[in-house]
Amino acid sequence: MNNKYKILVIEDESNIRSLISTMLEANGYQVIQCETCDSAILLFESYLPDLAILDLGLPDADGLKFLRYVRKDSLTPVVVLSARTDESDKISALDLGANDYVTKPFSSGELLARIRAALRNTRHCNDEGRLPGGKFVLGEMTIDYDARRTFLGGEEVKLTQTEYNILAFLSEHCGKLMTYSAVIKEIWGERADDSSIKKLQVNMANIRRKFGITPAEPKYIYNELGVGYRMDHSV
Repeated sequence: MNNKYKILVIEDESNIRSLISTMLEANGYQVIQCETCDSAILLFESYLPDLAILDLGLPDADGLKFLRYVRKDSLTPVVVLSARTDESDKISALDLGANDYVTKPFSSGELLARIRAALRNTRHCNDEGRLPGGKFVLGEMTIDYDARRTFLGGEEVKLTQTEYNILAFLSEHCGKLMTYSAVIKEIWGERADDSSIKKLQVNMANIRRKFGITPAEPKYIYNELGVGYRMDHSV
């Protein structure tokens, strides 16, 4: 198998960097390696990778510096791979634009799945997202941005204005895990607190009910408890 995808691995621990690189190469990916934030920025500009795997605890700077740099003008997916397990670290990275966050220690199968999902969703949304006429298509779901209407299998799904705004916002960031605070700031223009998170969860429950989505069989919109939501065509 040859995926022909270039992946930039930014990791200062040589044994972990070697493990990840070997695993990726065995699965057909091209690998570029580095161990500092500054070298990661240089290599990103030189090679224009399809995806970056980013450790946060780098010797010369916090890995978030690289994330901020990339997100200035690039949508290249970034999967954070970090030993930091605090929810605040995870939310900070996602709010700054990380597509996913995997904690160490990690399983090779999980990391590969997260990489495939990030690449697949980026390609999927570029190819099938905002179609001519201002439409977004994801499986049987269609969002008509111009008309502010949504459809499932050709049948219109009646949403409130707030519900539509939430759905449209998630679709515009298809494949990316959006934190509660990011959604709340976009929809209501306020800081997240317990009451605003509850308000978001109620609206999301209504959206899922109208689309026939149950917790036992999630589809289109996935929730990471305590963090946020991701629109995705498959796990």
